[in-house]
Amino acid sequence: MRVVYSKKFAKQYKKLPKKLQRQTKVRISLWQENQKNSLLRQRRLAGELAHLYSINITGDIRVLYEVIGNEIYIFQLIGSHSQLY
Repeated sequence: MRVVYSKKFAKQYKKLPKKLQRQTKVRISLWQENQKNSLLRQRRLAGELAHLYSINITGDIRVLYEVIGNEIYIFQLIGSHSQLY
């Protein structure tokens, strides 16, 4: 599995408070260990964002990522529900 972070994701991540940065690292590590973990509440999006998947960081903060082929995961965006959708 190869994980890549988009420039926009990196920029948004740096703007997060340190606590949310730590929570994001923990959740991404958890995702890398087991993508089906129920804590992540992972789901495929619909409509214009149908090519993306979402995982929960906190109750309101989400990470959106894209799957390219079978092995490449590109983390695209991070933000609150209202910012992303």
